[in-house]
Amino acid sequence: MKTNRIFRRCAGLLLAGWLFLTGTMAVAQTTTSTRDILREITDVVGLKPRFELRATTDVQNAAAVVYGGKRYLLYNPQFVAAVNRAGHTDWAGISILAHEMGHHLNGHTLQSGGSNPSDELEADEFSGFVLRKMGASLAQAQTAMAVVSDEGASATHPSQAPRLKAIGDGWKRANDQIVASTRTAAPSSAPVAIASRPIQAPAPITQTSASPVSVVGRITFHDSPDELYYLTNKLSVVRLQQNSRTAQVVGKLTRSNSRSFPYILVDGQERRLYVSAEGGVYNNRGQQIGQVSDPS
Repeated sequence: MKTNRIFRRCAGLLLAGWLFLTGTMAVAQTTTSTRDILREITDVVGLKPRFELRATTDVQNAAAVVYGGKRYLLYNPQFVAAVNRAGHTDWAGISILAHEMGHHLNGHTLQSGGSNPSDELEADEFSGFVLRKMGASLAQAQTAMAVVSDEGASATHPSQAPRLKAIGDGWKRANDQIVASTRTAAPSSAPVAIASRPIQAPAPITQTSASPVSVVGRITFHDSPDELYYLTNKLSVVRLQQNSRTAQVVGKLTRSNSRSFPYILVDGQERRLYVSAEGGVYNNRGQQIGQVSDPS
């Protein structure tokens, strides 16, 4: 029976906390010197690489853990190298990382308890799906599991046969998608045409100078939902004075270089709030405190 087994959490916070305290975890961008494996994996499933890959010899093989609210993929580089040698392919090591990422994306690391057969099969299927999207053959996607899995089942892990089948199921599902996409003409890449139309505020809004304002959005803050804040076409943030029906400029929206938070809201006291691509308004602690919406 094989002794190496891919496992989840490795005592979870205790392991991750110990590695941080002892300083034995080294940041590792890739399993090789040239490939950004995490980005390659997340790219094929349309996600941002919001994981951190760490190499450490204090884990036996690999694990997905959450520590301090951040998601980590831990792996032993000696173990990964050994699996690659045994399988005669670098896809083996990549599939191990894809398996651990599957635990994160399927929510397994948010649950209490350790590994269980159902979770392992879900992570196996995810790894097969990802490796086909990345260009691996079915045999290459299954190589690591053929090398490291036990022939018999345990309380925490399935036997080898269902694990290889789960990887095959994921691989075939991705392959079916790829084949289907080649049989149909590619859809147009032209963006949607947006008709030019003025957007009016729910009520006439004027600045204190009595000049007209074109309103393009409304901002609602969670702690004062009844306050009326609007965003103008000049990216000014104005607050509607309900008594006088005039608008006071209270801030300015500026563009940023961040793809996640493309706008920054700066108020008159130079305090900054961050606006996500979906219109969420966040403070500097990452808490959502408001929402930008249609003004109607």
